[in-house]
Amino acid sequence: MTTVSTCAPLKNGEDFAKLRYGMFIHYGLYSLLERGEWVMNRERIPSQAMRKLAERFTADKFNADEICKLAIRGGMRYIILTSMHHEAFCLYKTETTDFNSWNYCQRDLVDELIVAARKHGLYVGMYHSLNDWFHKPDAVDALEDKDAYDQFIERTHHRVEELVRNYDFDILWYDGWWPYDGDGWQGEEMNAKLRKIRPNLLFNPRNGAEGDFCTPEQHMSAPRPWQPWEGCMTLNEHWGYHKGDDMWKSPKEVIHLLCTAASGKGNLLLNIGPKGDGSIPQASVEIIEAVGKWKASCGEALENTDLFTFALETRDDHRGDWCSQGPMTVSGNKLYVVMTSWADDSWGLAGLNAHVESAELLPSGVTVQFEQNDDNTVRFFGLPPKSPTELAPVLRVHCDRPPTVYNCGGMRIPKVPHPPYDPLPSDVAL
Repeated sequence: MTTVSTCAPLKNGEDFAKLRYGMFIHYGLYSLLERGEWVMNRERIPSQAMRKLAERFTADKFNADEICKLAIRGGMRYIILTSMHHEAFCLYKTETTDFNSWNYCQRDLVDELIVAARKHGLYVGMYHSLNDWFHKPDAVDALEDKDAYDQFIERTHHRVEELVRNYDFDILWYDGWWPYDGDGWQGEEMNAKLRKIRPNLLFNPRNGAEGDFCTPEQHMSAPRPWQPWEGCMTLNEHWGYHKGDDMWKSPKEVIHLLCTAASGKGNLLLNIGPKGDGSIPQASVEIIEAVGKWKASCGEALENTDLFTFALETRDDHRGDWCSQGPMTVSGNKLYVVMTSWADDSWGLAGLNAHVESAELLPSGVTVQFEQNDDNTVRFFGLPPKSPTELAPVLRVHCDRPPTVYNCGGMRIPKVPHPPYDPLPSDVAL
């Protein structure tokens, strides 16, 4: 049905976590209602009304090739589509239900996207909800009745088995795990059956089984101890298209998210929500293209990175923002300062536990002057008074060893044991 991948197989989650940047696509019947992806649940829209809505589904402006080209222009390396969201409308040809795009408009969007992704050298994954608000028995029925549970779980397993058997993709991105844990979903059994069909398939852990990578949602927090991870973030405040949501992230914000992923050796999966006809909102296009242009000239700050450790006294964190200019990443002996907050023609970085050998500004390659004193403070000077680029120039600093930063809340490091940076619990909700 679909073309074979020309990408080297992803052997494990560590391979996946090196991809760094991917595109998430939330598209379904909810897109026609223009009020977000949870509209069926939030407004208690009955299945009959959703079936009537499906008669309007044409996806006439859903162009998989153009979407993949946008991902390439953005510097992304993989793409994940909602093959079925919680509303249970399948964007592919399936024998498990007539509530699918092929039945209503003779479009198999899963196949179209896989073909386009393979053509453009992208890895491809399928988001698939375990929950199902449309068919009976549903998850609520399954909670209340053992026979309903058996039917519901059998239907769920059969549906994902059919998807994996019929389509060639790299990542199965589970979601919609309410109301069960791994035992309730029979997650280990589910994964084992799917791996027999497609041995190289990678899983996230949202069916309750141990996955190949973890998926923090709407925050970029590298797990401790480290394991392969991917932070999924949406470009505004909704995953599915909402016509009233204009709270778009700026290109600089996306760059900062990418740096957070890189400093934690993880990925950013950035979501777009196509309109009901399948077209991509212009704001999404402009943001992705702007970040792609930056990545083309400064993207080495994101590639082949190591966990960047800076310590705030005795508490170790993996973060990259202990600098007045912007986030930092590390690769080998190189420190990258991504200057999203350009301030002046000179500035300093305290607590750098490495000797600086040279520095230059990217993308120009212009040499930057510096001086370093005995207390591990390095000051860079002779920089332009204003940022030389519209987004975020990068200072590449060559060190004599893998750089780390150690600092504290005082003006020097105490010579005696001392409390962590936050000795009292924070009263700020995170």
